[in-house]
Amino acid sequence: MTLPQGRDFQPPWPLTSGHIQTMLSSSGVRRTLLPKRAYRVLEGAQEVLVDGGDGIRLTGSFTAQKIQPESRGLAVLFHGWEGSVDSTYVLQTGSRLLEDGWDIFRLNFRDHGESHGLNEALFHSCRLDEVAHALSDIARRWPARVMALAGFSLGGNFALRAALQAPALGIPLNYALAVCPIIDPSEGLFSLEESAPWFYQAYFMNKWRRSLRAKQKAFPHVQYFELQELKQNLRGLTEALVLRHTDFGSLEAYLDGYSVAGHILADMQIPATILTARDDPVIPVTAFEKLELPSNVELDIAPYGGHCGFIQGWDMTSFCDEYIAARFNAIADAQAR
Repeated sequence: MTLPQGRDFQPPWPLTSGHIQTMLSSSGVRRTLLPKRAYRVLEGAQEVLVDGGDGIRLTGSFTAQKIQPESRGLAVLFHGWEGSVDSTYVLQTGSRLLEDGWDIFRLNFRDHGESHGLNEALFHSCRLDEVAHALSDIARRWPARVMALAGFSLGGNFALRAALQAPALGIPLNYALAVCPIIDPSEGLFSLEESAPWFYQAYFMNKWRRSLRAKQKAFPHVQYFELQELKQNLRGLTEALVLRHTDFGSLEAYLDGYSVAGHILADMQIPATILTARDDPVIPVTAFEKLELPSNVELDIAPYGGHCGFIQGWDMTSFCDEYIAARFNAIADAQAR
């Protein structure tokens, strides 16, 4: 079986623009134009709470496949920063995998979706322990022959770190796939500030500030931030919250805490794939080119795709769906043999 490769993605003009791909990926236009089958994962979805350990609760959504007598396996999907289980790319990927007989679990990170009132402490990107604990809970409650994980952007970063720890934690994870993951957070932060067009930072900051206000409303007795801090740029607000709400002594230490750059993934034991695009305006491709990876980790750099876009045409469907489904199916077929 020949698996699709990033070089196979050859979109028509003007979708050859990384900026257009990125802007369309989470746009309302895309949601409107996508075919109905892209939302099939919502049908019969069960909203659940999962155990993040130490009293932490995370929200998620489980959808059982009804295509074949026995499920191919359990596909777990991680959204990106300030996304949710209902982000377009998560719904589309989940719906595509459902068509091939996968059960789907979509997980919300802390303070994402409508979960701001569940846990008092703020979300930050180093909260891997609770995500890994949630994976263990998901695997226990929905046991499957195969468990495969896919994450997007920050969710891709979490997916790689969770896969790295899975064997030691006893999580029965068979495969992980990261789409445009954050590799070197310090470099990614600098890219948004210095080289990416201003509207990317404005977009993320607007969503983040809205999320922080929702958190403050949920826990009015806690002072999460000062109003003046909300007016800072991405770097300034991140540093203020890191120093106020974490044990990291500096912004640099925090960013290093969730980096997967350089040799960090060299000890990955399970099969994994990293898919990114050379024209991604949010995550610099140089970070991927510097990775030191074992033979079981595939790095695939496509010429086009933007940041988590990979939009094939004006029906707004994504090349990622077939790409992920083909690799998940290959893992399930190999396991069955």
